Amino acid sequence: MMRIAVTGSMGQVATSLIEQAGRAFEIVLLGRRVFLLEDRKAVLSGLRAAKPDVVINAAAYTAVDQAEAEESLAVAINGEGAGNVAEAAATIGAPLLHLSTDYVFDGALDRPYREDDPPGPDSAYGRSKLLGERLVAERCENSVILRTAWLFSPYGTNFVRAMLALNETRDEVPVVADQRGNPTSALDLAAGLLAVAARAREDASPTLRGVFHMTNAGKASWADLAEAIFSEAAKRGRRATRVRRITTADYPTAARRPANSRLDCGKLRRAYGLALPDWRPSLAACCARLLA
Repeated sequence: MMRIAVTGSMGQVATSLIEQAGRAFEIVLLGRRVFLLEDRKAVLSGLRAAKPDVVINAAAYTAVDQAEAEESLAVAINGEGAGNVAEAAATIGAPLLHLSTDYVFDGALDRPYREDDPPGPDSAYGRSKLLGERLVAERCENSVILRTAWLFSPYGTNFVRAMLALNETRDEVPVVADQRGNPTSALDLAAGLLAVAARAREDASPTLRGVFHMTNAGKASWADLAEAIFSEAAKRGRRATRVRRITTADYPTAARRPANSRLDCGKLRRAYGLALPDWRPSLAACCARLLA
């Protein structure tokens, strides 16, 4: 049985990893009660005590808008904290899988982003995550950086759960229609992470290290996704709230969102033979659980 230490114990990814682990993996959760990512010594001692075969860093400061006012804290967790995890993983000799984000790009391209496209974050959150990527690469050669986007699941706080809650009380909701991305099931992502972890533990090939993109197949705008959620609710006898399509300019936020968050996952498929399924069936399964 492979022992995997996972930071970010309260998040969608950690919870999804537990559900997907089965009998082949033992998931050891290392949350903020165990150590703060900003505390280098605590991270090292915590990972040493966990004795993992592989480390997955799923912990992050994810308050995207709040990060504009708290960039130093975002940097401490997403940047230096990720670097601390990388240093600890290198010290104990365990492969590291580090989760990153579409926000490292500015969203200006009119095609899915590839791993070799230059990053250019427009938000404090994105800058902090990009720093984390760079520190992970510098401090742990035995690392796999996986960018993902638009996560949803039956767990935690996410867009699907928010829309289903609104569906209970609202006849119409305004949803941004000019931001595009790849809606991604945290459960599908977790299954993919476990596959990458197993391969990375057994194969130290340089082609299996570095930066990869991992999202569900298929694209959507936020408005498209909201309409799909409400359609799933209607299939199960619930009301279906109408979506009023608006622009980003109609819904100002503190942090600038990438207009194009689509990620090209071809490198992951070529290196690992791994591709996540289309987001639509995964969304249907998620809604079925939440509406049961």
